[in-house]
Amino acid sequence: MIFISSFLMEDSNLPTLVRLSIGGKKFCTTIDTLTRREPDSMLAAVFSSRHTVYQDSEKGYVFVDRDGKHFRHILNWLRDGVVPTLTDSEYSELIREAEYYQLLGLIEGVSSVLNKRKEDEKSPAELTRTDIIKCIQSERDLSLVDFSFACLKNVFFSRANLQCAKFRDVDAVGSNFHNATLRECEFTGANLRGALLAGANLQSANLQDASLIDCSFCVADLRSAHLQSADLTDANLEGANLEGANLKGAKLSNANLKGANLQRAYLRHVNLRDTHLEGAKLDGANLLGAIR
Repeated sequence: MIFISSFLMEDSNLPTLVRLSIGGKKFCTTIDTLTRREPDSMLAAVFSSRHTVYQDSEKGYVFVDRDGKHFRHILNWLRDGVVPTLTDSEYSELIREAEYYQLLGLIEGVSSVLNKRKEDEKSPAELTRTDIIKCIQSERDLSLVDFSFACLKNVFFSRANLQCAKFRDVDAVGSNFHNATLRECEFTGANLRGALLAGANLQSANLQDASLIDCSFCVADLRSAHLQSADLTDANLEGANLEGANLKGAKLSNANLKGANLQRAYLRHVNLRDTHLEGAKLDGANLLGAIR
């Protein structure tokens, strides 16, 4: 409910001033501000004499029985047409006030900001993927780049220099790392299911807890790689160099290690029963407790 008293200050050279009390908070503005930007709003109707109003006992103020917390944002919108920068919860509160005052332009403006914010929250992974493709196509050096947590499904990394790059917890299902330089890369917890890593240099790379199901590591260099608890089910490591690699707790069910170099590899307590090891080199490998 809105109450009105003698609030106008008439002057031929000055705009008509209005004193407002919004839930007890005091504001001062002009008739022009309240009516110009949103002419179809309730505020415009009230202050252009198109709305029935009632006199308040508090002299000189128009009282509006609403929370005055966000009314300064409403006035700034009416003055400048600028949507304030607020938190999502504050935007929800502002929209409620804008709906009360029938400020359709402000409601639309806040909604646009919220929609853009949601798109921005979703876009980093997709943008990163696009940027990666552009970088690779222009043959830029991608070493040391942090791709952690990104969506890299089916991205083409073939022959790229990614030395020391970080891929922690990425979703890189089906990606192509053929002949890529991946020395000392961080792949902890990454999902590389079905990825092509044939001929890649993964020397000293950290693939701990990574999902490497059905990956191809044919003739890849995995010397001193960290593969603890990695899932290599159905992976193809034929001819790969795993010298000194740590495979503690790795899953090797139906993995192809034919002709692979496993010299000095750590294979303690690893289940090798369903692993294809024909022609593999196991000299110096730690096989204590391994199931064969």
